[in-house]
Amino acid sequence: MKGTTQVIDKLNALLSDEVTAISQYMVHSEMCANWGYGRLHEAVEKRAMDEMKHAEMLIARILFLEGAPIAKAHGLEIGADVPGQLKNDWDAEAGAIKAYNEAIAVCVAQGDNGSRALLESILKDEEDHIDWLEAQKDQIGQMGLQIFLGQQVG
Repeated sequence: MKGTTQVIDKLNALLSDEVTAISQYMVHSEMCANWGYGRLHEAVEKRAMDEMKHAEMLIARILFLEGAPIAKAHGLEIGADVPGQLKNDWDAEAGAIKAYNEAIAVCVAQGDNGSRALLESILKDEEDHIDWLEAQKDQIGQMGLQIFLGQQVG
C-alpha cells in the first residue's frame, strides 16, 4: 500500500528519534552497571529494548507504506551521573511525546488511520516511560540521592 510522503517522512523522523533513544539508554544502562547500580541498569536497559521494539514497528510500517526506512541518530545527551541521566532521558521522552502527537495529527490529516493507531500505541509507551522517570526523580527528592542510589545496588 502506497503511503503519503508526509506520513512516511514523519515515520522516518520518529525512527531516527528511536535510534537515538536506544543509543542513549544503552549508554546510560551500561554506565549504571559499571557503577554497580544493577536495578537501575536493568530498568534502563528494558526501556532501551522498548525503544528497539518501537523502531521495529516503525520500520515495518514504513516498508508497508512502500517507503524506505531512513534512520539517522542525532545528538545523544549522556548524563555524567544518575540525576543527569534522568534529566536527559526525561527531556528525550518529552520530545518524543511531542513528536508522536504531531505525527498523529499528520496521519489524521492524511487519512492514514493505520499509522495513527500504531503511533498512538507507541505514544502510550512513551508516556509510561516519562511517568517512570518522574517517579525516579520524585523518589530522589523524597529520600535523597544517596538512599535512592543505595537501593539501586544489586
